[in-house]
Amino acid sequence: MNRPKLIVMLTHNDVTVKNAREVFESCKNSKADFWGFKEVGLPLDEMKELFSYMKSLGKTTFLEVVAYTEKECLEGARMAAACGVDILMGTLYFQSIMDYCKENNLKYMPFVGEITGRPSVLRGSIEGMIEEANSYIAKGAYGIDLLGYRYEGDAVELNKKFVAGVKAPVCLAGSVNSYKRLDEVKDAGSWAFTIGGAFFENKFDGTFEEQINKVVDYMNQ
Repeated sequence: MNRPKLIVMLTHNDVTVKNAREVFESCKNSKADFWGFKEVGLPLDEMKELFSYMKSLGKTTFLEVVAYTEKECLEGARMAAACGVDILMGTLYFQSIMDYCKENNLKYMPFVGEITGRPSVLRGSIEGMIEEANSYIAKGAYGIDLLGYRYEGDAVELNKKFVAGVKAPVCLAGSVNSYKRLDEVKDAGSWAFTIGGAFFENKFDGTFEEQINKVVDYMNQ
């Protein structure tokens, strides 16, 4: 059984927190190896510096881009390349972004479904999203960024069926904020999942580092 990996997102309400560097500094020795944040909230120079620091400590890095037009999505991909991140998450899928990621050795995990707003809301049929995802994988995407708990339908059903139906890494992103949802993520068996806001809101009770370690240990049980 796959043990989903935690991606710690230094974000709250889909925006990177201003003190992301300080938060990371306080938790750099935690049990989390995957770290990321969003494309908005910090100046690009600070983003580059923080990602570089994360990578120097052996962390796998993610930039998640919440954008819906091809122009904005491509700008986000360029930011990811400039920051030297390992994986670009998010953006609606555009072939221009897939081509850019291939040229710049970026792994690409786009969104699927009908997405609006920030924080995002997800709509669409489960079967349609699985079909959409597999078409992107066939075109070279590394995996899929699924906003499972932002779904207007049955999130638990979506997560399970989607992970089972997509033969590539799936990250369940957004609103994982309780042990009940950790159990559901574990049951779905996704490759990874993100937590950001829940840590800032102390949903797992403790310092930021203590919460990270609690979640990692829980998922490894």
